Amino acid sequence: MDKLSSKGTMFNKEEGRSIRGDEIFPDEHLITIRQGSNSNSHEISENEKEWLNSLEKSRDYLDSLQNPKIQKVPKMHRDIGSNLRCYEPLVVSIGPFHHGKPELQPMEKYKKLLAIQLTDEKRLERDLSWLSTNSVSLDELYRKVKDIMPVVKECYAEESIKDYNDEEFAQMMFLDGCFIFQYLHCIVASNYKELKMKSHDIAFIRRDLFLLENQLPFEVLDVFMSCKLKNNVGMKMITTFISSAHTKPSQRQGFIQIIKDFFVDFFSDLHPESYTCTEKAMNFLSKICGGECSALSKEESTKTQLPAHLLEILKKNLINTKAFSEGGCYLRGEWCSYRSAMELCRAGIRFKPGKSRRLSEVKFTSFHCSALLTLPPITIDDSTKSQFLNLVAYEACPDTPDDFGITSYVCFMDSLIDHAEDVKELRSKGILLNFLGSDQEVADLFNELARDLVPNPHAFVDVKAKIEKHYNSKGKIWIAEWNNTHFNSPWTVFAFIAALFVIGLQVTDTFLAGIQTFYAVHPKKD
Repeated sequence: MDKLSSKGTMFNKEEGRSIRGDEIFPDEHLITIRQGSNSNSHEISENEKEWLNSLEKSRDYLDSLQNPKIQKVPKMHRDIGSNLRCYEPLVVSIGPFHHGKPELQPMEKYKKLLAIQLTDEKRLERDLSWLSTNSVSLDELYRKVKDIMPVVKECYAEESIKDYNDEEFAQMMFLDGCFIFQYLHCIVASNYKELKMKSHDIAFIRRDLFLLENQLPFEVLDVFMSCKLKNNVGMKMITTFISSAHTKPSQRQGFIQIIKDFFVDFFSDLHPESYTCTEKAMNFLSKICGGECSALSKEESTKTQLPAHLLEILKKNLINTKAFSEGGCYLRGEWCSYRSAMELCRAGIRFKPGKSRRLSEVKFTSFHCSALLTLPPITIDDSTKSQFLNLVAYEACPDTPDDFGITSYVCFMDSLIDHAEDVKELRSKGILLNFLGSDQEVADLFNELARDLVPNPHAFVDVKAKIEKHYNSKGKIWIAEWNNTHFNSPWTVFAFIAALFVIGLQVTDTFLAGIQTFYAVHPKKD
């Protein structure tokens, strides 16, 4: 043991300082083999040297993980048989993963058609307000796309594109870029006839563009936007399309309700440090004007770094990653128990649809005898399952930020929804707009989406803690149970008020009669 401890300190000549054996340097990749002068040291075999060298070479692989890549759906998610169809394109393939499949060939002719439309001078004149006045020919566009192929190839794993030579890969990226650009432009401009497609194909393409394995590197799309659109029009077009892809139920509130909501939010104790008076006032004014703040913050809108693809933009549109930063009151071993929507109702917690489309905007407002849980309203339809599953799969990829915002939202909604009654409650409050079918189908959807998912432990931690605090207040629970028992309908409330009114009249009558009797027995003396 003494011999081992004597080797615990060695001298690093490069940095001129001593290093103890118990120090750990997780950021160092270089592996240095030093052979001491001690004759009892063990020799390193050739196999061990090769193994150590392979570790050194793995540094390049670790560095490559830092770059965003378009990857396949992780095996853990794809192995769930009932979800497999949600990862496969229905009508159009984008990129190399599904390229060449027979069932997707009919859409290939539309790619060529839209590529020709892209340089149509007559069409350019009709869309002059959208497009740049600079005329760019088809071969010029192709050259610009081909120039960025080295960068585009880095977005894919090498084994994913090994079957394509440089020309084939460039042609595939060019046609896919033309197709997406023209599709987005026609959808945002409501010029559906220009696509020359059936309405169901247009809807399925929207769904296919948000598949993880069907993404186009944004560098390709950026070439078309910079050549064909005026400044800043490209990102506005994409933001408009993204917003329409995840619509929320429209809500028109009266002026009185807006005033009421403003003062409820203003005097609530919900995140006072992050929700300033100025922000509340601006939110109030935007409601009066009928507008809605952009989902992208000022900080995000000023970023110059290009996103990886459309799916990443969709996620940033739905989730504020800062809301899931580490902190809060989460402690391992003190996890808040999940409760369904009906359980929360019975505990005196009411539901209210939020004003933002961001799924991270979940708020809990506590009052003296009740509470209010504000949830972002969402539309549930046939594409919801596919969209959520691909967003969850994207978050599971090793090169993405580990905030797990979409995953955490799905798990949170799964905790609220157990049965059809929970869906009915949320639907009646305007939080869920059900285009899928029955309430039970929506309940089954969220239960299936959350299967084998692990949320970010810091997600919604303040909301969960406040719900748990509300449940631990016996007085609030007793009042809620008493209200549910005796005031479960408006008629019981009216009856109670009427009874109080009658009792008040009787008390007043008795009081006046007592005064009259008193003066009758004790008349005033002149």
